[in-house]
Amino acid sequence: MSSRHRIAALLATASLVLAACSGGGGTPAPSSAAAPASQPAASAPASAASGEPVTIDWWHINNNDPGKSLWQTMADEFTAAHPNVTFKITVLENDTFKPKLTTELQGGNVPDLFQSWGGGGMAEQVDAGLLKDITADVADWADTMNAGAMGMYQYEGKQYGIPNDLGMVGIWYNKDLFTQAGITEPPATWEDFLTAVDKLKAAGITPISVGGSPATWTEMFWWAYLAIRECGKDKLDAAISSGDWTDACFVEAGTRLKELVDKKPFQEGFLAAVWDGAGGSAASTAVEDSAMLLQGQWAPGTMQANTADKKAVTWDLQWFPFPSVDGGAGKPTDGFGGGNGFAVGKDAPPEAIEFLKYISEKAQADRWGALNTGVLPVTIGSESSVTDPNLTSVLEARAEADFVQLYLDQATNPDLGAAINDAVATLFAGTGTPEQVTQAITDAAK
Repeated sequence: MSSRHRIAALLATASLVLAACSGGGGTPAPSSAAAPASQPAASAPASAASGEPVTIDWWHINNNDPGKSLWQTMADEFTAAHPNVTFKITVLENDTFKPKLTTELQGGNVPDLFQSWGGGGMAEQVDAGLLKDITADVADWADTMNAGAMGMYQYEGKQYGIPNDLGMVGIWYNKDLFTQAGITEPPATWEDFLTAVDKLKAAGITPISVGGSPATWTEMFWWAYLAIRECGKDKLDAAISSGDWTDACFVEAGTRLKELVDKKPFQEGFLAAVWDGAGGSAASTAVEDSAMLLQGQWAPGTMQANTADKKAVTWDLQWFPFPSVDGGAGKPTDGFGGGNGFAVGKDAPPEAIEFLKYISEKAQADRWGALNTGVLPVTIGSESSVTDPNLTSVLEARAEADFVQLYLDQATNPDLGAAINDAVATLFAGTGTPEQVTQAITDAAK
């Protein structure tokens, strides 16, 4: 099956998966949370048989505390109940993880469990024989999970991974800085948004924080959302399926983005800024240097990790959906997002799948949700564990969406996803035009 045909087969699931979910859900969270001190650690159920010694090779991207510690705690709980099991855990930041995993997979070294977003990348891994079909293994508990989230890890009717969160991207903002600039409410339209940018600049406030190196996906988010607003579901589906991205609506999305870029709204040095870490866009927002950040629900946890004392931000952090665009084919409620989870390597032992079952139980999902740091769990019944007003607002916005487009660098195959990110980055760098962006993506899709 060709790469384009694989993507077409995944399209219905990839682009509609969030709309298939009801009021609860989960969210992508490169930085997450650990169990609060007031909540006792859970005990993993013991295996029916002790078994031979087993090492589970597990790769994940929760590189910040408290999420990093919570995953370690759950692994420790599991090994305490399964004395034959040990874990070899590799923790990498998102933009380091992707090329490192690719190198390992190309060398035939497939972790038993590894971070995955489903979509086109997972489809290629399945076709390459790198993943295990776990459909039968999870049959007795699959219905305890959000069906839309589970669908992201299915390919041709078979299950190859398990989600742990799912959500939607929006704009996080510093209400205190908005107030200083005389902005009384979040902008609902693109024109209002540009006016807000002007007001922030006039007040001496950096309007937007973005990371441009190597995290060009943070720049792609802006173009993708404008494409959703301009083009709507049908034209996005058609572009992903056909590989032709030259429709005028995609050019118009680039034109609107260029309007924003020309206002120079970003923090100094943004083209060289990483997403997570010193000098990055999350760090910039965490220290109140910038008023807005377009990110998923994981943003508060990453901001927290980038504060000096690793504690919650002290300013009034709030969230609003991406603005509407006058005359666009997309609905104002259409969204952009996806989820995090774990794919299962081809040689993973049964204990690895048993561990996925353990971390997917409601008790463990509730531990993530109760921390209110950006993980919106996908285990049915765990939605109520999320109480932060911003995160519940995200859930409400996702529930209102008839269509949510999966991240473009995940809905497409890895090579095309990288080409989309790189093409959009030229708009931010001032080296490309809206027309050149769409042509570059189309050429890469051939």
